[in-house]
Amino acid sequence: MSSKQPVAIVFDTFGTVVDWRGSLIADLTAFGQQRGVQADWPALIDAWRAAYHPSMDRVRKGEQPWTKLDDLHRASLDKLVAEFGINGLTEQDLVHINLGWHRLNGWPDSVPGLTRLKTRFVIGPLSNGNVSLLTYMAKHAGLPWDMVFGSDLFGHFKPDPETYLGVAKLMDLAPDQVMMAAAHNGDLANARKCGLMTAFFPRPNEYGPHQKRDYSAEQEWDIVATDIEDLATQLGV
Repeated sequence: MSSKQPVAIVFDTFGTVVDWRGSLIADLTAFGQQRGVQADWPALIDAWRAAYHPSMDRVRKGEQPWTKLDDLHRASLDKLVAEFGINGLTEQDLVHINLGWHRLNGWPDSVPGLTRLKTRFVIGPLSNGNVSLLTYMAKHAGLPWDMVFGSDLFGHFKPDPETYLGVAKLMDLAPDQVMMAAAHNGDLANARKCGLMTAFFPRPNEYGPHQKRDYSAEQEWDIVATDIEDLATQLGV
């Protein structure tokens, strides 16, 4: 572990801080029961998440203009509802389902770990989510961010360098004064290329039975922890 300490720690959010899959399955299962709508919600959610990177890549490659994640999610949802043959949904229903990403719950260690880290470091999400999504999610889940670094602040999605370096610029910090914390080795590799410090901890249940990678650290990151509480401990908080 590096003896150097960051000034700010930014966190990947989907999967790293919040349990998107478990949260959405519970949320939409309850919604379906309430509305009397039959659907294979876990399969829909897995397909929805699978559309996440391709939809952002179309923006990153210039195939469509800048579009915030909420709107990318909605476009993917509309296609999947038709593909899955889910009938009886109103526009209000579709809005509610799409805002499920605003209602995600943290992993058990997230709030206590972040609360500890907040006593010493500036903390915030560095996510492909937009500012409103991340702000309402934080309010729902009790995430104690100091600042919300949404992709719409930069007009770029990770792994574009403008995201990682944009945090340092907004905070008047050098890149090596910022630590990127994530449960995804690829995210950390791109942050490291931009000069950020790195911290890894695994989330082996992020994709449920479909998890294929990120069970352990694939490089010698500055810190390798078991979860956010352990990250705080290793940073002396």
